[in-house]
Amino acid sequence: MIIGYARVSSSDQSLSRQVKDLEEYGCEKIFTEKQSGKNFVDRKVYQKMREKLRFGDILVVHDLSRFGRNKQEIKNEWESLIKDEIDIVVLNMPILDTTKYKELEGIGQLLTDLTLSLLSWMVEEERERIRIAQKQGIAIAKKQGKYKGRKKKYHSDAIGKDRIIYNEIIKELNNGTSVMDIHRKTGVARSTIYSIKKEDSAERIENDGDKLIKR
Repeated sequence: MIIGYARVSSSDQSLSRQVKDLEEYGCEKIFTEKQSGKNFVDRKVYQKMREKLRFGDILVVHDLSRFGRNKQEIKNEWESLIKDEIDIVVLNMPILDTTKYKELEGIGQLLTDLTLSLLSWMVEEERERIRIAQKQGIAIAKKQGKYKGRKKKYHSDAIGKDRIIYNEIIKELNNGTSVMDIHRKTGVARSTIYSIKKEDSAERIENDGDKLIKR
């Protein structure tokens, strides 16, 4: 069976181009996912697809970065698929097509290994370049007073589920619950809870000061 996998890193990105290319290749089933490639464990659709892949299946992806964010991740996933005797086709790099080397195992494997090593290194280098550029951009924006950081999710003006979680965190903090226990209970990152705690303390001090001035 020919199975396609398409992924983008965020919900506002489009999968249409990847899906179109996979359909044109002849994929019988296509799995799509909008999820960061940071951690394979978090990519539930990929994991679900991986469990369904069987001996003799062909996995088709648009580009090599669908297998990971760095050279080692890509290499590990590639080797895992080959070990299970699943063929791999990378559409934007025709040489990475294990279906072509059935009768030329030695030469084909050599070409694949060399190309895979080079391209996975390029993927890692490109991500590192983007990371450095983002870091430099943030530094410049901070100097110019334009950087506001990420939009906060849990705050006093939040609405819906986010407000409920915020109120729960404040309640637990007021009850003297440890940050670690609040983290375990709500699933909110400890750094976020510490930030909420700090902001709440500052707001209390400010309110107490206003009360004293009014008196």
